[in-house]
Amino acid sequence: MRVAIAEDGALFREGLSLLLRAAGHDVVGCVGDGDSLLGIVAANPVDVAILDVRMPPEPEGGLTTAARIRAAYPATGLLLLSHHAETHYLTRVLEIGAEGIGYRLKERIAGIQVLADTLDRIAAGEIVIEPAVAKRLVEVPSKSAENTIAALTERELDVLRLMAQGRANNAIAGALFVSAKVVEKHIASIFAKLELPGDQTVHHRRVLAVLAYLRATGLDG
Repeated sequence: MRVAIAEDGALFREGLSLLLRAAGHDVVGCVGDGDSLLGIVAANPVDVAILDVRMPPEPEGGLTTAARIRAAYPATGLLLLSHHAETHYLTRVLEIGAEGIGYRLKERIAGIQVLADTLDRIAAGEIVIEPAVAKRLVEVPSKSAENTIAALTERELDVLRLMAQGRANNAIAGALFVSAKVVEKHIASIFAKLELPGDQTVHHRRVLAVLAYLRATGLDG
């Protein structure tokens, strides 16, 4: 996989680069600011761009740069990294894109296996969210979540369980031996029963659905 890195911390930047190369990835660029990353992506198409949320040229330059990359190169996957679990960062990330994007804590991607899995899922078009951040996105009372989840059919629960594993629609379809269109219908029904916003531009509906499931089943602790 072709990867480019923008991280203003030299030590972490070089460590991440070594980790990626050890995993067999092609690191086409490793820079300290967003403007330099944009130049790299323009000259050398990459599968995934990795960005520190807080870096030059602005206090939250990684988010700004990610939005610019997504607008100019929509097929490029994006992985935003942070030292801290901040809900408002996740909200910004979800505004940038509804697929092929991730937000993870730096300490969580320090191992090859977790990093490789994260990159593979982003390249496949999934949204990858740090669990510690995701469960802060909304507060759903456990009893309410249980009652809502109980309204779902068995097949809708199957779909929601696979969504909670981070599976994209095509992967869910393959696991359940149904078509992607059938999966889309089940997901639309799940959103309706969970009373999530119907506007297709609300990118975090999928996350809200998963959170309701996790809270109802006690898996978000």
